[in-house]
Amino acid sequence: MIRTNRPPHRRIDLDRADALRLLGSVSMGRIVFTRQALPTVRPVNHVLDGGDIVIRTCEGSALTSQAQQADGTGVVVAYEADAIDPGTHLGWSVVATGYARLVTDPGELVRIRALLEPWAAEPGMDYAVRIRPDLITGILLASRGGEPEDG
Repeated sequence: MIRTNRPPHRRIDLDRADALRLLGSVSMGRIVFTRQALPTVRPVNHVLDGGDIVIRTCEGSALTSQAQQADGTGVVVAYEADAIDPGTHLGWSVVATGYARLVTDPGELVRIRALLEPWAAEPGMDYAVRIRPDLITGILLASRGGEPEDG
């Protein structure tokens, strides 16, 4: 067993409002969706828009294909983002689970393109996916010695 001089941590569950606030404080996360009946994870950047998580995607991507094939409710996804210090292991993690739908309204697409620049631009990065989170959970990893630190 490896021992360190770090004090033990405590885990604090976040309410929906605090989890969304922290999610909105970072621009990168990971989307989890089903591809060929197995979970698939992709790093993406995001923006919060009216409580929804919006990401940009391109034609032919696995996520775009899944969202296009979904019925009116969308495709079930999870979205995770965090900010955890590698040295202290303090910070937070938020997971949002809900339905993702392809954005099809031309005016909304123009607005989203102005809000969100893709972090890894590829040709045809003209699509957007809107995730309406039904369940948002989050944890704050704080030190035992003082006030919670949020990353």
